[in-house]
Amino acid sequence: MDGEQLMSGELDNSFNALMVSGEGESGQAHHEGTGTTLLGWKDLPMELLLRILSMAGDDRMVIVGSGVCTGWRDTLEWGVTNLSLSWCQAHMNDLVMSLAQKFTKLQVLSLRQIKPQLEDSAVEAVANNCHDLCELDLSRSFRLSDRSLYALAHGCPHLTRLNISGCSNFSDAALAYLSSQCKSLKCLNLCGCVRAVSDRALQAIACNCGQLQSLNLGWCDSVTDKGVTSLASGCPELRALDLCGCVLITDESVVALANGCPHLRSLGLYYCQNITDRAMYSLAANSRRVRSKGRSWDAAARKNAAAADGLASLNISQCTALTPPAVQAVCDSFPALHTCPERHSLIISGCLSLTSVHCACAHQPHRHGRAILSNRAY
Repeated sequence: MDGEQLMSGELDNSFNALMVSGEGESGQAHHEGTGTTLLGWKDLPMELLLRILSMAGDDRMVIVGSGVCTGWRDTLEWGVTNLSLSWCQAHMNDLVMSLAQKFTKLQVLSLRQIKPQLEDSAVEAVANNCHDLCELDLSRSFRLSDRSLYALAHGCPHLTRLNISGCSNFSDAALAYLSSQCKSLKCLNLCGCVRAVSDRALQAIACNCGQLQSLNLGWCDSVTDKGVTSLASGCPELRALDLCGCVLITDESVVALANGCPHLRSLGLYYCQNITDRAMYSLAANSRRVRSKGRSWDAAARKNAAAADGLASLNISQCTALTPPAVQAVCDSFPALHTCPERHSLIISGCLSLTSVHCACAHQPHRHGRAILSNRAY
């Protein structure tokens, strides 16, 4: 702590020497208390420069700063690990190709786009220069092809988070190859990647990415039970899985997930109309199995464990084959699932037959009222 305070004090003194003392005729700034002499902004200590630019809160300042002088350029190229270019509305491809050669220490890079700009050449530049990259957002990059995935597989093997949602040109072969090289993936967003997400690709992901915790397969309508059951057996650490719009899956998928993914916290089944009560009872039964392992605990401890480890979000909107008893069983089994407006996490919109399903919160006011009356009676 003393060392950190000393460093912080030195940085503050350097900043004061430049800003408070001002520049004299010689172009130098001097702080009497410390004897610090700065020739100008270009002589700022590396740590202070990074602090100032981080406080600006705008990555455009980082890019501008890298062009001030060679000292600033070298400092930023060494010190910047997190960069977002999502603000760029034009010429993003050229900008990425230019910056990738400078910011080689990047660990987090966001290239989310409003309108498609990125091409394979930019992603290849990132893969060829930014080998420490851990998190990458390429969502809505409609122009990208398999070249980009193959480049990332070769150049960025340490990826843990990848968002390629909306990238509709990727093939399942390229996605499978990426999974074979980027085995540390924990968060993968494939929403809308209709060509890439097939059972074959999911089997490859299940085989290679055993640490996967979050997977979005929304609207990948070629996914079947074969792919999902592979994930359930190969990715036991899954916490969040979005299968919204995967219209071919059946109860088999949910049963496999209930049995194979004990840490599942969020499950999206919107518009999966082949899902029936069997899937719901399977989820409820899995919750009871988890709680039965702690029979030595008291009731409160078991409830807290279920709330911490069980489902906290379930979307079954438009799953019209479900009946109230089955859904109520799920709601009763997972204390973190709520139908009340304040904590709406069991989503049943479009299922008119399920309006009678309620979480425990709906009954608490009545119990609370009875408790008050009972206290007054005594």
